[in-house]
Amino acid sequence: MAAIGTYKEPSFTVGIEEEYLLVSCETRALAEQPQTMLEECEARLAGRFSPEFLRSQIEIGTDVHNTLSGARADLAQLRATVADVASGHGLAPIAASTHPFTDWRAQRHTEKDRYSMLAQDLQGVVRRLLICGMHVHVAIEDENLRVDLMNQVVYFLPHLLALSTSSPFWGGENLGLKSYRLCVFNELPRTGLPDYFDSHGEYERHVQVLVDAGLLEDASKIWWDVRPSVRYPTLEMRIADVCTYMDDTLCIAAMYRCVLRMLYRLRRNNQRWRTYARMLVNENRWRAQRYGFDEGLVDFGLGQVVAYPDLLEEILGFLREDAEFFGCVKELEHARTILQRGTSAHRQVRTYNQALSQGASRQEALTAVVDNLIAETVVGIR
Repeated sequence: MAAIGTYKEPSFTVGIEEEYLLVSCETRALAEQPQTMLEECEARLAGRFSPEFLRSQIEIGTDVHNTLSGARADLAQLRATVADVASGHGLAPIAASTHPFTDWRAQRHTEKDRYSMLAQDLQGVVRRLLICGMHVHVAIEDENLRVDLMNQVVYFLPHLLALSTSSPFWGGENLGLKSYRLCVFNELPRTGLPDYFDSHGEYERHVQVLVDAGLLEDASKIWWDVRPSVRYPTLEMRIADVCTYMDDTLCIAAMYRCVLRMLYRLRRNNQRWRTYARMLVNENRWRAQRYGFDEGLVDFGLGQVVAYPDLLEEILGFLREDAEFFGCVKELEHARTILQRGTSAHRQVRTYNQALSQGASRQEALTAVVDNLIAETVVGIR
């Protein structure tokens, strides 16, 4: 196996986790007590399904895959199973990072020790956590290489967020952001962009300070936009909203995986992507959160805002070799389709405004948004 100094070439295997909201097919509001449905899902998807912090949320996770086609088949089966089980209980899953109108104050957390501890520790902040995301794990077995690539991949996180946005509504209002989810998530401690670390040892020493002080049990309570996984030898991307269309999920997973291999190739050639101060990357993070891809991101090399389609074409050029290596050119280039038809956030706002223009009440328009989310969540799963 090829090596870079002490770094062996990573396997770059991939796994995808998605969080869904469960809605009532009758009212389109969030389900209140879906316990029997959760039990059935756990029985049919043992090891790949779990409840989430709030009772109306669930999480699924694919197996580890060498190919995106394998991850696609796995994810399709997971979405199909959840939808099938939910329908038998008068429910439906929606892959969206916020619910268009349900009030977070009506939600209750799942009765598990871990979640009860979070509720006690974080109080009202965590009660507002009525949000869903997607996480992509890519295997980087060497710990120091994992941290090195984490330092560099931070630059690309806003670009990934911009393609994934699915949370324009909160509490029945369009708040003008494509990813309101991050506003909620940012209220938690230990979120946002990670710090820069010279080595895995330095990262571990910082984590140990918090552990020794009794502030957390381990690094699983660090919820950065990208982090070294505690459970797996992976670098876990967490910035993205959950995508309503499954094809969009696969696109973002492909892009993240290809970016990591591109950064590895640079490292193999004794080069590296330039690291920028977090205050600069945070500006792009905000722009992606606020506008999605509509108003462009800053190219720090040029020192100016560049239209997102131009940035995307540049990134696709950088990653072509890696997409061919992984056999995921189609998934990667699906990003152009996302630009053409919009993210889930664009489509939700469009549906809402169209319903209002046709004489619907605000509640009827919001219900129409949920109807579209239910339909789009299962597109392409069979």
